[in-house]
Amino acid sequence: MLAVVKTPLTKIRIKGRVPKKLIDLLAEEYGNALQITPDPEDEKLDVFQTDWYKNLKKRLSPGSYIKVFRQNRNMTQTELGKALGGLPRQQVSNMENGIRPISKKTALKLAKLFDVSVEKFIS
Repeated sequence: MLAVVKTPLTKIRIKGRVPKKLIDLLAEEYGNALQITPDPEDEKLDVFQTDWYKNLKKRLSPGSYIKVFRQNRNMTQTELGKALGGLPRQQVSNMENGIRPISKKTALKLAKLFDVSVEKFIS
């Protein structure tokens, strides 16, 4: 008597960027049976057109833009103050927290430093 057993389908779902090493390992293990299909939920979209971004943008103040850009550059408030011409750390903190207004001169320096539009730093 001959018994035939069909092996069950193995599904692996990986979200995000899949390293080439992992794909190579799977190809080695499964050979021609390996099928890679893109997830339809992974569609690219323009983040600037999403409701999430529009709501976030409404909540961002000029000071919060300073903080976001500063943190993205891994800068401390002291380092940013020096880059702006020797401003004290407390002054940078006060601008980030909306306690101190951002002058036009400082807004121009920030825009140049972070390579963004000056409008982000003007209320």
